[in-house]
Amino acid sequence: MVLGVDAEDPARDWTTPGVYSVAPGVYRIPLPLPSDALRAVNVYAFVDGDDLVLIDSGWAIDAARDALVAGLAGIDRALGDVRRFLVTHMHQDHYTQAVVLRREFGMEVALGKGEQPSLDIVCGSTELPESASTGRLRAAGALDLIARLIASGRRPSRDPRLWGQPDEWLADRATAAVGDRELTAVATPGHTRGHLVFVEQAAGLLFAGDHVLPHITPSIGFEAAPADFPLRDYLDSLQLIRSMPDARLLPAHGPVTTSAHERVDELLDHHDRRLGQIEALVTRGAATAYEAASMMTWTRRQRSLSELDMFNEMLAVLETMSHLDVLVLQGRLRRTEIDGSQHYQVA
Repeated sequence: MVLGVDAEDPARDWTTPGVYSVAPGVYRIPLPLPSDALRAVNVYAFVDGDDLVLIDSGWAIDAARDALVAGLAGIDRALGDVRRFLVTHMHQDHYTQAVVLRREFGMEVALGKGEQPSLDIVCGSTELPESASTGRLRAAGALDLIARLIASGRRPSRDPRLWGQPDEWLADRATAAVGDRELTAVATPGHTRGHLVFVEQAAGLLFAGDHVLPHITPSIGFEAAPADFPLRDYLDSLQLIRSMPDARLLPAHGPVTTSAHERVDELLDHHDRRLGQIEALVTRGAATAYEAASMMTWTRRQRSLSELDMFNEMLAVLETMSHLDVLVLQGRLRRTEIDGSQHYQVA
């Protein structure tokens, strides 16, 4: 055991600061998030000999940097020793600290190729007449929610200090060497278009990012340039992971668990039940995604849509619309556009 490193303990709160040994040469460092219900994001330090690569980077805030410095010190390393960041996707809690640290230390940053359309928008090189989220909420019939979001003054962060293009765009099945070991990037679109998981097949490790989370279901398609059918893509990506050899699950949010397949099966079952529930709501008269979402409960606490904060209300409506669109693809519902909103009926 390296001095300063704790053994992974499933009984311990996974967000507890520190550095934890999860496999030979692999260490989990939970970093805090700003006012986020998730509370923390796991960054994984992958070490082989003198080589040090980090999988994900955390949110670019002082508290996250301090926790990362402390975690690396536990394995007798420093920020300047990091050669490369392998980033699962471009959400702020995974990508932005890598961009900021690169300016100071010069390490390389690699990101999935499918993230380029959204990153171009966030970096300001591509402009749209309205945000993708606003356009999708309009299609969902959530005009009231749009009005409340506009009145709140909330705008997506475009701080140029936090964003930038990666040094390398990773394609599906690209490999990344860490000393004598090798990681394979596997494209798993759904949570975002360019989401990647990283697999070390020889060691049976799956660095899952937000694709497979042990306690929660990830948001679907919340990005600047969303795919046409993000839930379809996500379900296909879950099936892809299920078809691969089972591996230890190293998620971005939550504790390390022994079987990725076990959690994939639970997620597939959850979405299958959700599809049936939403189809039944359309049968009962819900015509739009906003109407269907308003008739459902959310989170493990079974909260109504109106009990959620506006950000999570938006995610709930967009997720509902993604399920409705999959039901259309499956031939179980029909979709028509009325006054700019998508309306759904039983096929």
